[in-house]
Amino acid sequence: MTGRLTRVLHGPSVSKQTWRYRALTFSLTFLLYTSFHLSRKPISIVKSELHKNCSSVGDTWSSAGTPSSLTPPPRDHCSWKPFDKSNYKQLLGAMDYSFLCAYAVGMYLSGIIGERLPIRLYLSVGMLFSGLFTCLFGLGYFYNIHNLGFYIFVQVANGLVQTTGWPSVVTCIGNWFGKGRRGLIMGLWNSHTSVGNILGSLIAGYWVSSNWGLSFMVPGLIIAAMGLVCFLFLVERECSAIFTLSVFRIVRCSRCNFWNLCDLQSYDTELLLPRDSVRVQVQPVVVVKSQEPGAISFMGALNIPGVVEFSLCLLFAKLVSYTFLFWLPLYMTKAAHLDAKRAGDLSTLFDVGGIIGGVLAGVVSDKLGMRATTCAVMLLLAAPTLTSVLCSGMLLVCGGLVNGPYALITTAVSADLGTHKSLKGNARALSTVTAIIDGTGSVGAALGPLLAGLLSPGGWDQVFYMLMASDFIALLVSALCALRLTHCSKPLGLT
Repeated sequence: MTGRLTRVLHGPSVSKQTWRYRALTFSLTFLLYTSFHLSRKPISIVKSELHKNCSSVGDTWSSAGTPSSLTPPPRDHCSWKPFDKSNYKQLLGAMDYSFLCAYAVGMYLSGIIGERLPIRLYLSVGMLFSGLFTCLFGLGYFYNIHNLGFYIFVQVANGLVQTTGWPSVVTCIGNWFGKGRRGLIMGLWNSHTSVGNILGSLIAGYWVSSNWGLSFMVPGLIIAAMGLVCFLFLVERECSAIFTLSVFRIVRCSRCNFWNLCDLQSYDTELLLPRDSVRVQVQPVVVVKSQEPGAISFMGALNIPGVVEFSLCLLFAKLVSYTFLFWLPLYMTKAAHLDAKRAGDLSTLFDVGGIIGGVLAGVVSDKLGMRATTCAVMLLLAAPTLTSVLCSGMLLVCGGLVNGPYALITTAVSADLGTHKSLKGNARALSTVTAIIDGTGSVGAALGPLLAGLLSPGGWDQVFYMLMASDFIALLVSALCALRLTHCSKPLGLT
């Protein structure tokens, strides 16, 4: 696999310098988006600390030498206000929904704004503000803040600024890598989601019992630091300007775009003047001015064949994936009577399967040249596994079949559609297309956990019926998409 990845990065006709910049872009964007997921994870870890089992805390308080009947434990020692009330589940859920809804709404605007600004600057500023708002949540612990509005505001603001990440990193990867083996490259690259979740859990869990403020402060500082790294080292794309005289070689964007100064088209005419000691006839050298295509409109992006269909498919696929993400550990504790740690450890198999499924979906779609068909087949096979997640092997398979189409659509398919032949080479549309697809998917990510919370009191069977219905709708949409694209998008391998 390593040798194959090297061949994909290098390619038969790619210079050694270009290969280095491709490897840098692959690694750097992987780490950048890993830090995004690393900063999102602490809230799910800290929830158990915001509302504790007060009876167990009282027992600990009494065993320490203080008679619990005379001196009860302080209320703040048990739970963190305002999450100490009986409706704490609704309050904790409100923070989740505020982040996910803000993320879904902001994603539609993010791509439109992002393609009109330098990606390096846009992404760096977004990461710095993400670090700021993540740290602000942690500061609530140090400054003893118990206002629900403060935490909701932080979650909404963080959800909005985090939308700068996904369209930017997908655009960078799409700019540097061709379409030939894009599925394999992005299947491997998309594992940053699981890596970030794992690292975020470890970092947040280290301080959650002693000082949960640091569970947010440390990830916030990490993503802010990565924002500075992004500003200094990210190379957005490769471009070239060919000078008419043979004494000049091709000047590539990978060499001159350290500060994003490769817009050589602004020079209409240059005169090459010889030294004073040499008398040579002055000859004008004309550099052809290439007009940068204008940014695509929102409706223009929707008119690209496949954007609407894949967006709807991702909505239902992401609904299933995020429902498992938020509710799977709780389901295991209730249905299989596992303790919280065991349930959490076992639920990671779903993420491991997602890594395998993402790579497998990319490889198969590259070989067959059929993105939509690959998604449809995996969604069809996923349906029977949804109700068998208590088995470790089936949980691994379910994670691969559910997250495979999700990973393929958000990466390779988005990059394919953003460079569709109907755009006539306008690569600036990639950010908007990616934002539309992932923004629609984020609506499903917000709806899934919400529906699970409403249906679970009536029995877990209702939750799984909802998941199977969503999987079936995603299957239906992807099948219709494959039929539509059979005739109009064969060169892109979307069918």
